[in-house]
Amino acid sequence: MNNSTDQNNMVDITNKNTTLRTAVAQAVVKVSKQETITAIENDTVPKGNVFAMSKAAGLLGVKRTPDILPDCHPLPIEFTGIEYKIDGLEITVLFTVKTIYKTGVEVEAMHGASVVALNMYDMLKPIDKGIEIHAIKLLQKKGGKSDFKDQFRKDLRAAVVVCSDTISAGHKEDKAGKAIINKLEACDVKISEYVIIPDEVEDIQQKVKSYQEQGLDMVIYTGGTGLSGRDVTPEALLPILERRIPGIEEAIRSYGQGRMPFAMLSRSIAGTLGDTLVLALPGSTNGAKESMDAIFPAVLHSFRILKGARHD
Repeated sequence: MNNSTDQNNMVDITNKNTTLRTAVAQAVVKVSKQETITAIENDTVPKGNVFAMSKAAGLLGVKRTPDILPDCHPLPIEFTGIEYKIDGLEITVLFTVKTIYKTGVEVEAMHGASVVALNMYDMLKPIDKGIEIHAIKLLQKKGGKSDFKDQFRKDLRAAVVVCSDTISAGHKEDKAGKAIINKLEACDVKISEYVIIPDEVEDIQQKVKSYQEQGLDMVIYTGGTGLSGRDVTPEALLPILERRIPGIEEAIRSYGQGRMPFAMLSRSIAGTLGDTLVLALPGSTNGAKESMDAIFPAVLHSFRILKGARHD
């Protein structure tokens, strides 16, 4: 008996962000005689209107994709568009699917196109025995992190600062800072320094000023963003930051709240000091990891703007 936990499981998409996803697929139905095309155009096919009925079949089929293909996630189909193009004896089906979700709709579009083509075959076979289906393939896909990956700079440098009395005293191991480092390295960001300090306002402020003077692109704090008396990271940083970035803060809390009900209690902050991006994230391992998942790599686009590049 195979006890592997890596096989026969759906891909875990719980850490992904929701974005607009679009896919366009095609299928080509080739008939064997002009009379078949004429019957379609004149709506004289015995089984009914081929284009209308096949479109209906495609609309039904695309929504049943996860029922047929076991590794496809159930997702909301928020738009389906079906077009037909006739060229000689070939009818090209163009099938467009859109969703706002965590995973793409390429397979859904290809499945929908194939269902349309199969329904056309079924309706036309009584009058044409030589029908073939060709070229079921993906033509275009948009959405997901690959479309939003910033290509402007590959030389970004960051410092990771763990704020914790307990960890700095050696009574507990840091895991949150290491989770942040793992995410940064996956995004090709160089770690210039990783340090653990106590929850002291002056220490927190000194670090960000020093890193900004060194020209680091990012300073990421973890810890001290909760509600206890020693949670002072926001109080230390807010007087220093020149500009807040509320959208980053909102994204972090929204992402976290979708995963556990206490994320709303976090006082995570984001802002800039000169051209340095400063983030203060939760001190729990999951809180830090989920905060990074919420905003990376999209947050790297900020360095295009900080350096004066135009918005695309």
